Amino acid sequence: MQVYQPILASTQTLRRPVAPVAHDCVKFIVVRDGAAFLFSEFGQQPIKSGDVVMLGANVLCGGEPEDQITVTTIYADIDYLLDQLRWQYAAFLHDRLDAQGFAETMYTEPAQILRLGDHRAGTLMPWVDEMVRLSVDGHPVRHYLRMQALWFQVAYVIAPFIKVSPVRLSLSQRAHIRPTLPRDRHFAPLRAEVLHVAQLLRERPEQRWSLGDLAAEVHLSPSRLSSVFVEAYGKTPLAFLTMIRAEQMAKYLRDSDMTVTSAIQRVGWRSRSHATKLFREHVGVTPGAYRQASAA
Repeated sequence: MQVYQPILASTQTLRRPVAPVAHDCVKFIVVRDGAAFLFSEFGQQPIKSGDVVMLGANVLCGGEPEDQITVTTIYADIDYLLDQLRWQYAAFLHDRLDAQGFAETMYTEPAQILRLGDHRAGTLMPWVDEMVRLSVDGHPVRHYLRMQALWFQVAYVIAPFIKVSPVRLSLSQRAHIRPTLPRDRHFAPLRAEVLHVAQLLRERPEQRWSLGDLAAEVHLSPSRLSSVFVEAYGKTPLAFLTMIRAEQMAKYLRDSDMTVTSAIQRVGWRSRSHATKLFREHVGVTPGAYRQASAA
C-alpha cells in the first residue's frame, strides 16, 4: 500500500529548458550549483547558487539553464504547512480556517526568489540531502518525525527572507486572479466532477468555454462547480483555463516556429493585447520576450 507523504525532496541537474509548469503544492527550490533564468509571476529573473525559489500552489514557472543548474526541490502539502502556521500563531488563530485566512492575507506574492547567499544556503545542504535520502527510502511513517525535524531546520533559515504583505485580497479576488491554497491532501482534487472539468480544459483549451458549458458537462450548477473547483485548485475554472493557455502557448513559442499571433489563436485567445497581458501575468514576460529568451 502506498503511503502518502506530506513533504518530499528530490535533487536534479537540468541542462535543457523547462517549460512553465504548475503543481498543487508549495515548492521550495534550493539552487545548489549553476545558474538559470526563471519565468514566473515575478517576471524573468536570474537565479544562482545561494538562492531559494518559493512557488505557491498552481503557480506557473519555467526556466532556461545557463549551461546547467543543480537544484533540490522540496514539495510541501499545503494542509501540512497550514497546520504549522496554525500552531505557530496559536495565540491569535483559533482553527484551520483562521490559518487559511491568515496565509491568504500575509502571503500574497505566490512566487518569490529568496536571496540567501552562498554561506547561508550552504547550511541547508546537509539537511536537504538527508531529506532527499529519506524521501526515496520508502518508509515515510518511520521517517516522518525526522523529515519534520529537517524541514523545521530548513524553514527556520529561509522564513526571514519570505516577503509578507499587509494588503488583504478577498477570497473572490484571489480565486479569480491568483492561485490560492488547495484544501485536499493529495496534490490533486478528489471530486470526479472537478477532475473531469480540469481534463476538459487541458485537452481543449482552445474552445470558448463558459462556466455554464463546463457545469453542464458535469451536471452541476455553475455556482456549485465554481465552489468545488476553487476548493480544489484555489481558482475558478476560467482562471484555471487562463493558466493552461499560458502554459500551452509557452510550449508553442519554445518548441515550434509558430508565430506569436498563431500561438495566441491556437490556445483559444482572440485578442492579441488581452493574450499578451494574461501571458505576462502568468509567465512573467511578454510572448515576444519569452520567444527571444528561448531562442537565445
